[in-house]
Amino acid sequence: MAQQLEIEFKNLLTKQQYEHLLQAFNIPENAIHRQTNHYFDTPSQAIRKLQSGLRIRQIDKYFECTLKEKNAEHAHLETTDELTAEQAKKMLAGEGFYAPEVAKRLALFNISLEKLAVFGSLTTDRVEIPYRDGLLVFDHSFYLQCDDYEVEYESKDAIKGNAIFDEFLQQYGIEKRVTDKKIARFMKALQMNN
Repeated sequence: MAQQLEIEFKNLLTKQQYEHLLQAFNIPENAIHRQTNHYFDTPSQAIRKLQSGLRIRQIDKYFECTLKEKNAEHAHLETTDELTAEQAKKMLAGEGFYAPEVAKRLALFNISLEKLAVFGSLTTDRVEIPYRDGLLVFDHSFYLQCDDYEVEYESKDAIKGNAIFDEFLQQYGIEKRVTDKKIARFMKALQMNN
């Protein structure tokens, strides 16, 4: 189990900006890895109402369950349990909950594990690059009938991270856009489809 404070800044990109960044950073095709997030909530959206998100992430044969709780404007407390493929499969089928540390956090908010269900999945092609004391991430995500591109910068310091990210956007001529988290963009697309 890992619990960490994640400080990240994100900005949506156009397809052209995304492709330009891949070229500018000389990203080879084999550096892009695919991951899929399977999102959970209760029928009453108890987790969403806490401005939090619950997911199982799959990268090849690796699985983890993460609860992200909003902590500050650009910060989230992440609680993560590693899962076996079998545990993930059972959780996705609604046959038990195998993330003990995540379960403890959910219990603090009186969220019933029995009421949790998968409401959708989002796949991302991701590139991660060490960049100025942090991590730069280029994402191409697809879900429902949507396709989007974004850049993220993860930092250990909110003030320094914000300055570095603003500088990065200016350097590459990218206009700053208010950017929702992936789960929020997924939810908006889901509501538009219903």
